[in-house]
Amino acid sequence: MSKNGFDDYGFDTRAVRAGQTRTAEGEQDEPIFPTVSFVAQSAAQAAARFSGAEHGNIYSRFTNPTVRTFEQRLASLEGGERCVATASGMAAILTTCMGLLKSGDHILASRSIFGPTVILLSNILARFGVQTTFVPLTDLDAWERAIQPSTRLLFLETPSNPLSEIADIKALSDIAHRHGCLLVVDNCFLTPALQQPLKLGADIVVHSASKYIDGQGRAVGGAVVGSEKLVGGDIYNFLRTAGPSMSPFNAWIYLKGLETLRLRMEAHGRNALMLATWLEQQPAVARVHYPGLTSHPQHALAARQQSGYGGVLAFEVKGGREAAWKVIDATRIISITATFGDTKSTITHPATTTHWRLTPEARLEAGITDGLIRIGVGLEDIEDLKNDLARGLDACRL
Repeated sequence: MSKNGFDDYGFDTRAVRAGQTRTAEGEQDEPIFPTVSFVAQSAAQAAARFSGAEHGNIYSRFTNPTVRTFEQRLASLEGGERCVATASGMAAILTTCMGLLKSGDHILASRSIFGPTVILLSNILARFGVQTTFVPLTDLDAWERAIQPSTRLLFLETPSNPLSEIADIKALSDIAHRHGCLLVVDNCFLTPALQQPLKLGADIVVHSASKYIDGQGRAVGGAVVGSEKLVGGDIYNFLRTAGPSMSPFNAWIYLKGLETLRLRMEAHGRNALMLATWLEQQPAVARVHYPGLTSHPQHALAARQQSGYGGVLAFEVKGGREAAWKVIDATRIISITATFGDTKSTITHPATTTHWRLTPEARLEAGITDGLIRIGVGLEDIEDLKNDLARGLDACRL
């Protein structure tokens, strides 16, 4: 067993129990510690804690019991040794890069990643001398050819956002390690309930906890999971100094989300598959992107490395942006917002929201057409979701 004592238990037990250490009060639920700092018993103890000679709480920027409980629980679920919780999913990616890279290093990234991640890698990190090359997610030969002597990280999302392309994690980990690189996987779409990249050879997993880990759209946060050496070393040290930290209250919210994670992910997936199957039959729809469909080009790969297909799908309507906006504006219960992972279904037009800062050429290279719509399928009645979309789809045929 690991230090939290639950690694020999099943996923659902760990999702409810892992990481918790009861205080002298004997509480059943995990407490929230809304404090800035912690009191030492002596000057010698304070010095020992600051130097690392003694483990203990110092300052909530980098040591807080509620945050630590969340970190240990998520690490257990992902099969990692260490987790660092951050203020957002983008902060998790930034913390990983700033902790592990230096000027002159090179990142090799999938072309099919979240729009702000593209901006972070290609614009912001470039100011600090870190260059990024983007390659097609599913083209293993392209990944191999693009590796440079200075390449340190391979970065990808799988399934990708928003087209749900599937990367072969095992094959890409082999490529990365053969060249002395690290493989970083964004597991936001599936969570450890449906996919565990570390077991497939990835070195680091990043999350936007704001999505399915919370599950109800209440708080912004992120996480980095991996080995003690990688995550507990330079990545943690960056967070300790720079401070992109998760708040104790948000950590408590995510602990509650983890307790029902697998149940919710299975329910999201059932609804998404039914909706995707229905969308394929609609005359106004040109194409549906969902790995649970047998028509998806990487369906077999998804079935091998995932235990489910997730709750996010995208579809292209005939008629471009005008038709896409017509479908979106006709909805009455699906929320028009650019997030997902909520119990409430959400809908967005990626070309003008999540990926609007990309150039038109970059969007087309990533497959983001003007007719593309992304849906985060929630937990509503599936017939209500179909009817909500049917109004706009029927209008496109008129």
